[in-house]
Amino acid sequence: MANTPHGGILKDLVVRDAPQHNELQEEARNLKDIFLTERQLCDLELILNGGFSPLEGFMNEQDYISVRDTLRLVPVHGQRQGTLFPMPITLDVSKEDIERLSLQEGARVALRDPRDDAALAILTVSDIYTPDKHLEAEAVMGADDIAHPAVAYLHNSVKEFYVGGKVQAISAPTHYDYVPLRFTPSELRAHFHKLAWRKVVAFQTRNPMHRAHRELTVRAARQRRANVLIHPVVGLTKPGDVDHYTRVRAYQALMPSYPEGMAHLALLPLAMRMAGPREAVWHAIIRKNFGATHFIVGRDHAGPGKNSQGKDFYGPYDAQELVTQFKDELSIEMVPFQAMTYLPGTDEYQPVDEVPKGTPTADISGTELRKRLRTGAAIPDWFSYTGVVKVLRDSYPPRPQQGFTILISGLHNSGKDTIARALQVTLQQQGSRSVSLLLGEELRGDLDPKINRAITPEEKHINLQRIAFVASELTKAGAAVIAAPVAPYERSRQAIRKIVNGNFFLVHVATPLEWCEKVDRRGLYKRARNGELKNLAGVDDTYEPPTDADLVCDLRHDTVPEIVHSIIMILEGENLI
Repeated sequence: MANTPHGGILKDLVVRDAPQHNELQEEARNLKDIFLTERQLCDLELILNGGFSPLEGFMNEQDYISVRDTLRLVPVHGQRQGTLFPMPITLDVSKEDIERLSLQEGARVALRDPRDDAALAILTVSDIYTPDKHLEAEAVMGADDIAHPAVAYLHNSVKEFYVGGKVQAISAPTHYDYVPLRFTPSELRAHFHKLAWRKVVAFQTRNPMHRAHRELTVRAARQRRANVLIHPVVGLTKPGDVDHYTRVRAYQALMPSYPEGMAHLALLPLAMRMAGPREAVWHAIIRKNFGATHFIVGRDHAGPGKNSQGKDFYGPYDAQELVTQFKDELSIEMVPFQAMTYLPGTDEYQPVDEVPKGTPTADISGTELRKRLRTGAAIPDWFSYTGVVKVLRDSYPPRPQQGFTILISGLHNSGKDTIARALQVTLQQQGSRSVSLLLGEELRGDLDPKINRAITPEEKHINLQRIAFVASELTKAGAAVIAAPVAPYERSRQAIRKIVNGNFFLVHVATPLEWCEKVDRRGLYKRARNGELKNLAGVDDTYEPPTDADLVCDLRHDTVPEIVHSIIMILEGENLI
């Protein structure tokens, strides 16, 4: 039978509030709205379906402080100590939100899905409080270090106030991807009951799975005469992780390798915090709520990597130790992750600590795997499955098949547009990929003489972000993108680099202002000098020369063919063409 929910009762709020659905939905139409962030949406979904039982809403200040400092909710109903819950679950708002929404104790506000504006729940405000973010980072993540992704998120994205209060469910968020693999705790428990699964070992992952993971989970199940729940996170994970669409296709390709009837795949819409030991306890509670009886806790479970000093944030066994500390309250048996290694001599995987000294072994690290995907080198069958490798190769093609963006930045009339057009022709001649040319003035129109108002620096920055978004989408699709806006500000160029988040190259056309004015046939500089055109870079707006360009050129000394050839050499050196 499935494990007892944490706190004794599965708080499935969607089921609880179903009799009031129509009334709540009608009320929400007349309430002010909070449109949730991606993290808040993940949190709310697991509050509504009972994955975060015993929570029934976002934490008030008392619960928040108690969880932050003691890993426990405030005691209720005569409890000697509060229920174990290691992770603050909070709803952050700004001062402007509080004023705009008239938030105060007792106020009711609709919580809406930002993707389709659907009302998911109604929050009754219990309190509004100001968190100490530095203390939260130290207590929950173990360090106030922005090298930790959750700490960076806390300081850079989380607003300054938290709103506590219970919620009433209207509906769960609608998903359009992998719907058959999305189970609520109630649904998964019913599934286990239907199959008569009495013991279930849950495996948490945010990475693709290969043969070693399969062997590990099969070994854990057989030792405990249990079944396996592959329960990967498909909400927010660590920045830079493989996207969940690719991972789920890889999991689907892996599942047939399990013995018939042993394993089941279900997706978890969790926003991870990468909080190591606390996160491991949290993960155990969540899997307990989903009905699992056993939970695999890995080495450096949910660790974010290195801190600002280049050391691991957490010790390799800190997570296992904290889960063990609370084993009686958790009521879910921890299965320590056993690192597996391949033995070529017997064509099998064995736990590293059970391999006799001197026995030949083979392993492929994550870095080596990424290198093989990037270069197209072979990935042996002993490491992964053909179907899994195909999924990864489809999503991460070798370098010559990947898209890239070249940002060519310089003053008006510096020659950047001429270089961009010549490079477009040269790349199109090769015919290996589609080529897109994004000229800033054509996309923006702020140099049109019909426009009689000044385009502000902020508007220029926003326009460059739009260009970056288009470039990013084209690059992900495997295209060659040549973007040639002026891009006068360092922050804008860095934003473009970040948004593209792939193969990105910066060319600075450093032709000086005097030369640009001398060859100005369109009279842009003359109009700017006469006050007819405002905020022209180099005249009454600044141009901040890049300090990190991959190529610097000057049309006074370099010909266009020479510059294009230099760019082609950069691309060839990166194995992109």
